[in-house]
Amino acid sequence: MDGKTVVVTGASAGIGAAGARELAALGANVAVVGRSKEKTTKIAKEIGGTPYFADFAKLDDVRRLADELDYPQIDILANNAGLISGKKVLTPDGIELTFQVNHVAPFLLTHLLMDRLKAAPQARVITTASAAHGFARLDIDDLNFDTHKYGAQRSYGNSKLANILFTQELSRRVQGTGVTASSFHPGPVGSEFFRDNSLFKLVLRSPIGKLALTPEQGARPLVHLATVADAQSVNGAYFSRLKRRQPRGTSPELAARLWTKTEQLLGIGDQANR
Repeated sequence: MDGKTVVVTGASAGIGAAGARELAALGANVAVVGRSKEKTTKIAKEIGGTPYFADFAKLDDVRRLADELDYPQIDILANNAGLISGKKVLTPDGIELTFQVNHVAPFLLTHLLMDRLKAAPQARVITTASAAHGFARLDIDDLNFDTHKYGAQRSYGNSKLANILFTQELSRRVQGTGVTASSFHPGPVGSEFFRDNSLFKLVLRSPIGKLALTPEQGARPLVHLATVADAQSVNGAYFSRLKRRQPRGTSPELAARLWTKTEQLLGIGDQANR
């Protein structure tokens, strides 16, 4: 990883921080992106990286972040930031909170950084998905739950299925450019990720919580996908931990529809691979 530029979002704690540490230890120049200035700065100082601050619940923050990431080329973009909201909340952008933070915001960031990814000899976009995509009942015409009843697990599952569909469609669109895309399920990690969800916090504090993986263990698939010798061999792939799996509920048609719908939400048109 010597000399490579790596951007890790959601890197102020948990999987993101663990992945940032490991990639920095391998020689990468790491842009540490987080919402908390204090925590993000602490991790950046610890690993010799550069801190950047953004709240993915605000798309203007994502746009500002893309401007501030002043690198001529980016070798790895790790879309790791995420959350699960226990209740339905619309962001200032009018999008359901979990779906925006987990899917729409990283979609926009990837779009804005695409020229810099294409400038790298072999760039990789790695997205943290989840086995929770199996809970998804994705209705592309009702992403804000205006018709269907909101449920935290369903909303989270929809966003994680969207991560996988985004990866699949992106891998198709960037063929021949040197950019590849992959996604992964980190496993059941005990981290600050569930700080806003009382049910998950209760589970983590129970005897079941003792089975949870550490953030370092959860970050292993990220590091693997960032360093695997043949990036094309994992282009479009979904990994559960370190094993390649076939995700549920995906199809090329659904991936293309979601891509178009997300562009419409962002008002950017069909430009993300140009």
